[in-house]
Amino acid sequence: MPRAATGATTCAASASARRALTSSFTRKIVCPGDYTRRVALEGKRIFISGGAGFIGTTLARELVERNEVVAFDNLHRDALAGTDLAEHPNYELIQGDVLDADSFRDAAHGATHFVHCAAIAGVDTVLASPVRTMRVNVIGTYNALEAAVATIDTIERFVDFSTSEVFGTHAFRVEEGQVSTIGSVGEARWTYAVSKLAGEHMTHAYHDELGLPAVTLHPFNVYGPGQIGGGAIRAFIETALAGRDLTIHGDGSQIRAWTYVTDMVAGVLATLEHPSAPGQAFNIGNPRSAVTIYDLAQRVKRLTNAPGEILFQPLHYADVELRIPNVEKARTVLGWEPRVELDEGLERTIAWYRARALASA
Repeated sequence: MPRAATGATTCAASASARRALTSSFTRKIVCPGDYTRRVALEGKRIFISGGAGFIGTTLARELVERNEVVAFDNLHRDALAGTDLAEHPNYELIQGDVLDADSFRDAAHGATHFVHCAAIAGVDTVLASPVRTMRVNVIGTYNALEAAVATIDTIERFVDFSTSEVFGTHAFRVEEGQVSTIGSVGEARWTYAVSKLAGEHMTHAYHDELGLPAVTLHPFNVYGPGQIGGGAIRAFIETALAGRDLTIHGDGSQIRAWTYVTDMVAGVLATLEHPSAPGQAFNIGNPRSAVTIYDLAQRVKRLTNAPGEILFQPLHYADVELRIPNVEKARTVLGWEPRVELDEGLERTIAWYRARALASA
């Protein structure tokens, strides 16, 4: 059953104090209408690698009221800052590195559900550090799988985050079973996709050979409040709110299908809960929110009333021209579907960045 966290994030509270804490916690970090499904998991121990990141933190918020949540993170991208999540009595933060197999295994001990979010991601980061990308994403996933197997007596589900990048440069309504396509060797951008694809193969090998109840997810361009890493939406919103010109790399014709973070989290929850999920892969994305990058920039300008112009710069790296998922499998098997459309999601995200900017002014 849920318990008070121990260690650096301990918070002891009486029943009345805990109710007050929970009420304050909920008011501060949960936006009305953000979440679209009730969490069925209760009394579980949920281990989230990368748990202090954007998606990991949003997932933890959904789970922490009725479960223990253990977040394992090196705090390189700390989405916990400015929230009360770390103070919640059911939440424990363990600072560590996925490349440290021993500490990773020890932290995951006793977990019933393991969500492996930790990774190197973001085009700029991958281009600058392809070796680190491969090391963290391949060895880190191996260490995660070994940590899960070490607690096989308690583990009920292992969810591995792959990427939509495994589908290559042109992916139109791509299905999970379609052949993966990777760009040319020597293009640093594709080290991310290759590392994630290797993680998929490892995950399913551990399922098939060792009986680990494992699932793979393909997230498609996730955005929303709390995003602190790179990404076009964050860059456009922060630039627009600062009154500067928005810059597009390339001609802006690249197409992406944008997935609001609470839809992504609902997909994770469905894979954690559904008995048919193990051994399968699922696309989690919103094909209805597919737009060109130029259209995205125009929407951000309109919704922020930004005075700046939209400028174009040459593209000096390999890019994805088209990426739209087919999510019928997730709908049919998991009962999941995206709920938040692009303009609504952008409005919520803009409001969050605007409040963040005011708080730091």
